[in-house]
Amino acid sequence: MVEQRIPFVKVELDEADIAAVERVLRSGWLTTASQVKALEAELAAYTGAPYVNAVNSATAAMHLCLAAWDLGPGDEVITTPYTFTATANVIVHTGASPVLVDVRESDANIDPELIEQAITPNTKVILPVHISGEPCDMDAIMDIARRHGLKVLEDAAHAIGTIYRGRPCGSLGDAAAFSFYANKTMTTGEGGALATADEGLSTRVRKLTLHGMSKDAYNRYGAGGTWRYDIEEFGFKDNLTDIAAALGRSQLARLEQFIEDRTRVAQRYIANLRDEPDILLPSFSEENRHPWHIFMIRVRDGAQASRDDVIAGLTERGIGTSVHFIPLHYHTAYKKLGRWQEGDFPVAERFFAGEVTLPMYPGLTNAEVDEVCQALRETLHGT
Repeated sequence: MVEQRIPFVKVELDEADIAAVERVLRSGWLTTASQVKALEAELAAYTGAPYVNAVNSATAAMHLCLAAWDLGPGDEVITTPYTFTATANVIVHTGASPVLVDVRESDANIDPELIEQAITPNTKVILPVHISGEPCDMDAIMDIARRHGLKVLEDAAHAIGTIYRGRPCGSLGDAAAFSFYANKTMTTGEGGALATADEGLSTRVRKLTLHGMSKDAYNRYGAGGTWRYDIEEFGFKDNLTDIAAALGRSQLARLEQFIEDRTRVAQRYIANLRDEPDILLPSFSEENRHPWHIFMIRVRDGAQASRDDVIAGLTERGIGTSVHFIPLHYHTAYKKLGRWQEGDFPVAERFFAGEVTLPMYPGLTNAEVDEVCQALRETLHGT
């Protein structure tokens, strides 16, 4: 087996991160408490959203939001087939139905024109996904939503730090779900957050996050607390721990530097590959800020080497890669729903057929980017 010299992703941790977690471990209070509250306040300031609920994943954030909006059987949520399964899983878990529409050729983000065509009397929510952190056309999506009386929940798993037309992601739709999973632009290990300007939504999500309880553990067992509580509705177990939140706070303090470093890497890739005829580079708008969570390229149809050849060639040279994403309707669970078949979403399918995600992390050096690009050219042209 070839040693992986340049991994696909590498978590950026420093001594401040470790010290932040150690302080919580030494405090004796490990689960949801002051660190979570502080992280929520700092994320609110960063995103411009008045209310933030820190939870244990972006999946939980999306599910809690849809549950708080009382989504259920007979309701429909419009989203994209070109995403990770969590985006649609949360719709199914509420009992509602995902309605998939194709993406744009330019950036693989959901096509607003197709959203409008898919709206029915049962449509309740639009769930766009900001692929790799490049924002969807949120002005068009919000215009559609307002005209039809729909809610908009952004899958912003890739988009912490994204700025759309001068506005930070988290303050664009009715709510936005961020991911802080281990490979994200900032991490809590496992974790996520829901950002919103709707106080009522945030209040209900907070209750649903911890079993529908009237009080969390900190309020019951902390100084001045009481053992009495009430189960006000049937909730879930989606809270974030103080251990994770302490790491998140330390990471958030360096997020702007992370994005600056990722932008350097992306610019180096673009400079290296802009003249490569067999490669399509990622499309992005100059008026927005792209945090470059991942760097997606496409091998052109008709190139000498296929997408799978490229992945194999880079693997042989010790370079890690991934593919974003396998379209939802290709998966067994979605096939069993009997609603879609191959050919239904031609743009998403073309993207998938050629897509390769190259290594991307702040510590990637210019020399390593150059090595990846040289290996890519050799693989493409059989040299």
